[in-house]
Amino acid sequence: MGRTYLTSFAGHLQSRDRAGYDSVMRVFALTGGIGSGKSTVAAYWRSLGLPVVDADQLARQAVTPGAPALDQIASAFGREVLNGDGTLNRSALAARVFGDAPARTRLNQLVHPEVRRLAQAEFAALAQRGEPLACYEVPLLFETGQADAYRPIVLVSVSETTQLARTVARDGGDASAARARIASQLPLATKAEQADHVIDNEGTPAQTLAQARAVLQAICSELGVDPAPYLEPRRSN
Repeated sequence: MGRTYLTSFAGHLQSRDRAGYDSVMRVFALTGGIGSGKSTVAAYWRSLGLPVVDADQLARQAVTPGAPALDQIASAFGREVLNGDGTLNRSALAARVFGDAPARTRLNQLVHPEVRRLAQAEFAALAQRGEPLACYEVPLLFETGQADAYRPIVLVSVSETTQLARTVARDGGDASAARARIASQLPLATKAEQADHVIDNEGTPAQTLAQARAVLQAICSELGVDPAPYLEPRRSN
């Protein structure tokens, strides 16, 4: 087989060799808010065999020691945001940018381009492997202006009351701190207006997963992808 070339553009990535295009991998987005249950849906889709690229995991990878983004963060916010071993002190950085919109914008400008580069590398590897479909799990999809690049968009949503209760239960701390974190993101109701599919996570886990399964099948139909590989959870060996 000849050399493989990869071309990415909004929503899908094509792999081709010298004979022409072999396949197209479609990429759609999964998003939500703090405490909405997005990770539950992502884990379920992974169990069905769907590749899910996690932007949060890539963000952690982008700031490992030696990464350019980490050096830029230290230059922008001071060496006090680093631990003694040179790793990022996430608590110190969070305290530095929390409640400071310009500082948070600057941080995003340093980290998000590297996250996007890493995501494209992940998508390229999946396309080379022959995957027909992948999901990009991005908490700040709308906030970072990436919505139009990864249609259709699936939003996992809950009420404000449920979001607050789950955030406090998961992370600890008081309600005021949780409210401030939630307020730093777009409201779920606003995101729902822009999403293509909304999974209501107010019910039981079984109800949420049933919706997730139905939405995945609908996306396969929309994008012309065979849904058969994603019908049942994979058994681990």
